[in-house]
Amino acid sequence: QVQLVESGGGLVQTGGSLRLSCAPSGRTFSTYTMGWFRQAPGKEREFVASISWTGGFTYYADSVKGRFTISRDSAKNTVSLQMNSVKAEDTAVYYCAVDSVRQRLGERRPSAYGYWGQGTQVTVSS
Repeated sequence: QVQLVESGGGLVQTGGSLRLSCAPSGRTFSTYTMGWFRQAPGKEREFVASISWTGGFTYYADSVKGRFTISRDSAKNTVSLQMNSVKAEDTAVYYCAVDSVRQRLGERRPSAYGYWGQGTQVTVSS
């Protein structure tokens, strides 16, 4: 059974930092783009960042560009999201996901991702 397990969420003050991690189990995704999405209460799930299977290509939502960094460790089969200078509007449940198509780049639509984690809550307090 394939699972994506997120960790690292929690409460952080405005301007602070947080690091999320995602560890797939049940299989490796060494030839798939992986991404992070988030969903705030009453809002649709939105793209945050994605990273190619080699780690050589990264994509970010405009709202997080320059503040968040996505990375992956192929040896450990994990992907991380470093969140710096967080703002109140970053408050949401964050989800790790895997593109449903092998070796595809740049997808931002949630429907393009086939595997999802259970989500981890990030709350930014002022």
